Amino acid sequence: MLDYDNEAATYDATRGGVPRAEAAAGAVLGLVPPAARTLLDIGCGTGLVTERIAAGRPRLRVFGSDAAHGMARVAGQRVGGVVLADARRLPLPDAAVDAVTAVWLLHLLREEGAARAVVAQAARVLRPGGVFVTTVDKDAAHDVGSDIDGAFAPYLAPSPSDATERIIEYGAAHGLDVAGSAVFRGHGQGRTPLNAARGVRRGYFVSRLALSGTDAEQLAQVLTALPGPEHRRADPEYRLLAFRRRQVPGRGLPERQQSLPHG
Repeated sequence: MLDYDNEAATYDATRGGVPRAEAAAGAVLGLVPPAARTLLDIGCGTGLVTERIAAGRPRLRVFGSDAAHGMARVAGQRVGGVVLADARRLPLPDAAVDAVTAVWLLHLLREEGAARAVVAQAARVLRPGGVFVTTVDKDAAHDVGSDIDGAFAPYLAPSPSDATERIIEYGAAHGLDVAGSAVFRGHGQGRTPLNAARGVRRGYFVSRLALSGTDAEQLAQVLTALPGPEHRRADPEYRLLAFRRRQVPGRGLPERQQSLPHG
């Protein structure tokens, strides 16, 4: 598992940087209703996407949370209100925000029940009628039919934690109904065999690959031997799902609560 405290300093440069973040933020905002006034970005990482969500909707109060100190520290320099928090135990009251986002988070939650718990928390802190927007099938998006994907195939981990059908099931159990979807390009995420090999050796693909013993080194050697080792393969296209929190019959919207961090 990656140490995201250590990764914070170089994370953006190795994950598509600003172009990818702008594509993600634009797609997210296309699924957030114009009437939304508060948004919490959980697992916000360095805040690069969070910052662009805020810039794209100036009247929207945007906050972030992350479980890694290093990530939260960097994000706090970009977004005024960032809290250190496990997304499975958000430090917010019920019905506190109009929107919750989780970009490139659920696929990392391989522990049994973890993704379900995050969806449950997102539903809990949403006001009735609010929206939860999340990436799904993240690792599958990287399968662009390349020779790198062919090398990965024997090692693919089963049952991704962010599979669409799973997340829809979790959402339905917590009052969230599918309300829309979008795709966006992962600019700069098309892999070369050499950077894929480096990633395997560093443990970057823990959510996608099941590697044990000497598997990582063997796979890295196969990748390094592929033709065009420095030629970038096609960029992935990521998918977002939007869910709407069900209204409670016979009840109006709760009063807006003011316990969010202040930017």
